[in-house]
This record gives sequence, C-alpha cells and structure tokens, in this order.
Amino acid sequence: MIFPVLFGIIGAAILIGLGSWQLERRVWKEGILAHIREEIVKPPEPLDITAPDAARRNYHSVRVAGRLVGREIRVLVGVDGRGPGFRVIARLETDKGPILVDMGFLPDRLKANPPLRGRVEVVGNILWPDEYDWFTPEPDLKANIWFSRDLPRMAEYLGTRPLLVVARKVNPRQPDVMPLPVDASGIPNNHLNYAITWFLLAVGWLGMTVYWLWRIRRRLKENS
Repeated sequence: MIFPVLFGIIGAAILIGLGSWQLERRVWKEGILAHIREEIVKPPEPLDITAPDAARRNYHSVRVAGRLVGREIRVLVGVDGRGPGFRVIARLETDKGPILVDMGFLPDRLKANPPLRGRVEVVGNILWPDEYDWFTPEPDLKANIWFSRDLPRMAEYLGTRPLLVVARKVNPRQPDVMPLPVDASGIPNNHLNYAITWFLLAVGWLGMTVYWLWRIRRRLKENS
C-alpha cells in the first residue's frame, strides 16, 4: 500500500501548493489594482510624448492639448444602458507630434456623424490596451469598424505615435461623445476562485486515495 499512499500524498501536496500559489497571486493582484486606482485619480500632469517611457506609463494621469483633424477609428463596443455604439479613437495633433485619443462612446444611431474636429484639451489616462488576440476579427477598413483597440496597428493606420490617452474630460465638451474613462473594474482578479478550485481538487484527490486504499484492503481481506 506504499505506492497508493505516496501517490495520494504527493498529488494532494501539489494541488495544495497550486492553491497556495493562487492565494499569493491574489495578494499580488490586489496590490497592482490598488496601484492602478491610485494612478487613475492622481492630479493630471502635462503629457510629454517625447519621454522614452511615455507610451508604457500605463494608467498615468495626464493632460494634453491639441487639434482634432477629422481622422479617427471607430471600435465596436456596447455600453450598459446605452446599447451598441463605437469608441471614437481620434488623431490628436499636439505641438510635439500626433497621438491617439480615445474620446469616448458614440451611439450607433449617431454613426453617420462627421469625424471630430477642432482644438481640445484632454484630461485622461495613458493606456496600453490588452484587447487583441488571435480570435479578434480583422477590422473592416472600408466601413471603419474595428473590433479591438490594437494600439500598434491603430497608430500605424492613423500615422501617430503608439501612445493612447483615454479621455476622462474633454474641453470643449463633445456633446455626442460620452467619455469612457479608464477604471480598474474590468481587470479580473479571480485568484481566490482558482485557489478554492485547487483546494477542492486536493480534497477530491485525497478522497479517491482513501477509497483506493479501502479497495486494496478489502481485496487483501478477501484473498486471505
């Protein structure tokens, strides 16, 4: 019976270890989320698009002024209580070069609206979206319908730096476009659920091991 006992103990130990690791990951993720929430609400700083790490300063609160030139991308999205529509990703000409600005939500019923133009000041947060994967459909360039904020590709398409600011406030306000500010609510933290799953598997593993040992013991008695 040595092998079944070792099999049960080692297997359960591995599963318990994986559950403990997920608890550690949960603490790590909570720290990241706390940092993100802190970054989002900080007073905005003037955006220096020439800084080497500007594009990677995720969630950093910034302020930038420039001119909307009527070139934009529309990313298909739905908003609770407002239905389907588009995120308007516009090219903003700043005094140090063009960048991308996520201006917010345009309802589907207003999709025929002309592109945004004019000088604006934007307060928002730098974001490097993680939305594109192998299953994301290719954008319909003819209809200007995109299915994710694929930052490198959007920047190449609109001829800007690969830097995206998601608007929190826009001055002057664009009446038909509602800002969709960055927040941490969409970042998953499911590590507690994962940990519980691993611990339950460990309990099941031990239960099956006990049943296995009982079967062996019973068979030995029957053969004796």
